[in-house]
This record gives sequence, structure tokens and C-alpha cells, in this order.
Amino acid sequence: MSDIISAAVAALTEKLGGEAFDGSAKFAIEGEGAIIIDTDGVRAGDDETDVTMTADADTFQAILDGELNPTAAFMSGKLAIDGDMGAAMKLGGVLA
Repeated sequence: MSDIISAAVAALTEKLGGEAFDGSAKFAIEGEGAIIIDTDGVRAGDDETDVTMTADADTFQAILDGELNPTAAFMSGKLAIDGDMGAAMKLGGVLA
């Protein structure tokens, strides 16, 4: 597992604050790997999920740091979403 994935798992776990995510989502970070968020929490993995969000490492880091709104990232083409848009929006609310 890359250092970026490890750091992202820790950051997302902290952002969720112990709350379970109702559904399943995957963040695919180009060239690094993927992170799964579901009712079990946050972990590295590449399982099938309700929605997959794909971005480069810089975009993902900016979203985690609160410097980039997930909706703005999607609208500007920096974040690709494949699957359940409702699940993506719900997760976006958690990250904002």
C-alpha cells in the first residue's frame, strides 16, 4: 500500500469521526490505488462499490484538505464519478 493511500485512509477515517457511511464508495487515486468507504469504515481495497470516484493524488489531497469542494472538482473535470450519484453526493457532504 502506498504512503498516499495509507495517509488517505487515516484522513478519511478521521473525517468520518467513527460514523458509518450508509452505502459504499471507492476513491480511485490514479497511479496509487483505491480506498473503500462503507458501513465497515475506511480501508484500502478495490472491491465493487455503489460509486467510484477517480482523481489524481493532488486533487484528492485538495478535497481532503478542504481546499477543493468535491462538487467543484467534479464540475471542473478533476473528479470522475461512475455509479450512484446520490452516494457520491452523500459522501461529498461528509467531506465538505
